[in-house]
Amino acid sequence: MSKAKSNAALITGNFTEASKPPGMESSLPKERKKKRKAKAETKAKAHRERESKEKKENERDVIKKQKMDLDRKIEFLKKELVSDAFLLSRAYKRQGTAYVMMAETSKDYKPAIEAFQKAGTAHRRSDTPFMLNRAKRAMEQLAEKEHFGHVYTRKNKNLSEAEVMANDKGTQASDSTNGKGLRGKLNKVVLAYSGGLDTSVIVPWLRENYGCEVVCFTANVGQGLSELEGLEAKAKASGACQLVVKDLTEEFVKDYVYPCLRAGAVYERKYLLGTSMARPVIAKAMVDVAREVGADAVAHGCTGKGNDQVRFELTFFALNPDLQVVVPWREWDITGREDAIEYAKKHNVPVPVTKKSIYSRDRNLWHLSHEGDILEDPANEAKKGMYMMSVDPEDAPDKPEYLEIGISSGIPVSIDGVDLSPASLLSKLNDIGGRHGIGRIDMVENRLVGMKSRGVYETPGGTILAVACRELESLTLDREAIQFKDTMALKYAELVYAGRWFDPLRESMDAFMENITKTTTGSVRLKLYKGSVIVASRKSPNSLYREDISSFESGQIYNQADAAGFIRLYGLPMRVRAMLEKEQAKK
Repeated sequence: MSKAKSNAALITGNFTEASKPPGMESSLPKERKKKRKAKAETKAKAHRERESKEKKENERDVIKKQKMDLDRKIEFLKKELVSDAFLLSRAYKRQGTAYVMMAETSKDYKPAIEAFQKAGTAHRRSDTPFMLNRAKRAMEQLAEKEHFGHVYTRKNKNLSEAEVMANDKGTQASDSTNGKGLRGKLNKVVLAYSGGLDTSVIVPWLRENYGCEVVCFTANVGQGLSELEGLEAKAKASGACQLVVKDLTEEFVKDYVYPCLRAGAVYERKYLLGTSMARPVIAKAMVDVAREVGADAVAHGCTGKGNDQVRFELTFFALNPDLQVVVPWREWDITGREDAIEYAKKHNVPVPVTKKSIYSRDRNLWHLSHEGDILEDPANEAKKGMYMMSVDPEDAPDKPEYLEIGISSGIPVSIDGVDLSPASLLSKLNDIGGRHGIGRIDMVENRLVGMKSRGVYETPGGTILAVACRELESLTLDREAIQFKDTMALKYAELVYAGRWFDPLRESMDAFMENITKTTTGSVRLKLYKGSVIVASRKSPNSLYREDISSFESGQIYNQADAAGFIRLYGLPMRVRAMLEKEQAKK
């Protein structure tokens, strides 16, 4: 080493191992040695902590991935292998175990509680014992950790509440009506009840999941007495505390069918709104029953794909927004008829033994609808044996039948001069129209929820009344009134179809329809023959038809020569445009 470099090192204090003079090592300050050692230890500790953190994060990611894989597997099994209860149960069990492992490795209190609850749900679905003791021990250990113990301890109120939540989620109700159910607590629920498999299963499901009493409600809207037989015994055997049955046929026809008939409401050119009109009157009665029995909730068995769920719930919202609405088809794991039968057997619910129809049907005094099976393909013709309210037009009598419908202010009141109540009049016309194959409609409609569906409808009496009312209006309403009323009728039908019966807009439109048809009084004579309704005559004391004006013979009121001036004025815009085009063509 040169002397110059040695002197520079002495001045700056920057030495290399080679440049250190003898004895220099021992002259380094002790403080510098300590700093170097502390720095190295800190670096090593940080490295160890980083490795530990990465390891725990990797473990958590692995568990999370396992849980996601199990979730996907469960969805697959529910769709493809739902009948294999063993596989589905095993998948749920593994899912629950994964949730518990996630909770045990969590450092945050709330995510851990959430994971424990999800684990309980998964294990309940697997029909295996819950891992509550393990979950509670993990919570206590979590609370005892130093980084967490200053906020939460075993005696902390929040921890105690969390343990109660875990127990509520993880234990099945031994007596459903004496405590909180698996999904919450309700006092009493009014259920729209038909006595079929679905609603029979809903009764114990409500008691199990909401710890409530169930009051079954059945409305008679003209579906037939056979569907009402034995309902009370079925309801109580399913676990209901009582069954309430109300005859709504007269109210249904008078307050729901007739207003739509007066409005001329037809959905998408064909559908006479049979089911759409029935749901609000049933839902309204359910709200009344809920008030009478002191219920805090209502429930229905509609699926999540149809229109009826909307119609029921909009009525509930409009008439009593405080009622809670429970819809099992959006909550439970039952995916089909076999699942429902298995659930019924497990809960000792008598399974209806009636033969399952291949069609989905809805019947009331106004109509009968058919959906499902071969009708799901619009290319298939409906089978002849499917129809129940009407004969095939080809098999109808060869001799036509005449009848006269009496109408007062747009509302039917009589048949052949005999006054009848609304329900009696409609029932009689159903019999007459059905004999002649009247009122069959096959259509593809746009459901409110967005999908298209095909339905076949039988509306014999309703078709006769719709023709009669429309034909009488041709006498009593002028051109502007008819055209505006027809425009309003489209929106009116949309509102009814969408379940907005108690919407202020429909009620306001109904007031217009009542006023515009106040002069629509008279009678219409019809001929029924092999599926067709033919108008034979119309009469009204308020008729705007004047034979002396309409006749081709000369008359004093109407001067044919006046037509020339009217046509020149009426066609003036067309003449002006033609003149302009002619001038532009010359340029």
